[in-house]
Amino acid sequence: MNANEIIKSIEAEQLKSEVADFRVGDTVKVYGKIKEGNRERVQVFEGIVIKRQGGSNRETFTVRKISNGVGVEKTWPLHSPNVEKVEVVRLGKVRRAKLFYLRDRVGKRAKVKERVK
Repeated sequence: MNANEIIKSIEAEQLKSEVADFRVGDTVKVYGKIKEGNRERVQVFEGIVIKRQGGSNRETFTVRKISNGVGVEKTWPLHSPNVEKVEVVRLGKVRRAKLFYLRDRVGKRAKVKERVK
């Protein structure tokens, strides 16, 4: 067994069995575990997915929300044990893979059309 196969087998163990099916443009709630001292709690971060990148257990996604009039972006590893679950709130209809143009938009212009199932 060469090094490449060993790495692949270790990565396969770290993958989550169930991952929410979401795409770029969707509005999601990310339930992230936060450690404060010796106690742990779950904090919800809700926003629009502006990018997904990577593959396998290295895959990450970035969520953007507006908090008190300031844009906040947070990048989460998809298969991290600190991400409890990802819940899809709205399906977004977009025509590109990365939504960086939302950073320059404010108010109603920063909305993404809803995709109908």
